[in-house]
Amino acid sequence: MKFIPTLLPGVVTLAPAVFGDDRGWFMESFNQQRFADGLTALGLPSPKPFVQDNESSSEVGVLRGLHYQLPPHPQGKLVRVVQGAALDVAVDIRRGSPTFGQWVAETLSADNRRQMWIPEGFAHGFLALQDGTRFLYKTTDYYARDCERAIRWDDAAIAIAWPAGLRPRLAPKDASAPLLADAEVF
Repeated sequence: MKFIPTLLPGVVTLAPAVFGDDRGWFMESFNQQRFADGLTALGLPSPKPFVQDNESSSEVGVLRGLHYQLPPHPQGKLVRVVQGAALDVAVDIRRGSPTFGQWVAETLSADNRRQMWIPEGFAHGFLALQDGTRFLYKTTDYYARDCERAIRWDDAAIAIAWPAGLRPRLAPKDASAPLLADAEVF
């Protein structure tokens, strides 16, 4: 597995080794030791153990996020797409960080099999680019409703470069999420 740093320190894209032949293909989607070693090689800490796996299915144009959980239940997330494609986004929401309010995006798809590691202190969201996009996430803490927060997907202060002409399909909580300037963050 190849670990590719992004412009946001701590957020990493992972590209797996895929072995294929005329019968199909095989890849290791997760290995705790390789994951920890890959982060260490980049000078990053190993996360808490993963405790929960989540899966969602979304139609094209569905935008989920920008979500995060505050302490005492912050979540790191290792995310991937196993069917379809999504534009995956991480935003630094750590006050005092030199990259506070900055974002990175990566297209994750069933075809490229890439994953993204989003540590605690970052908001996360994605836009489904195809119908039936199945998104998997491993999290380092359990879902805690009282710690859950969101930031507006179209906050001009963050200025995420979503696809032109986007008219997303949003959950009510995402449509009414506060701007970063008004949000409780790390």
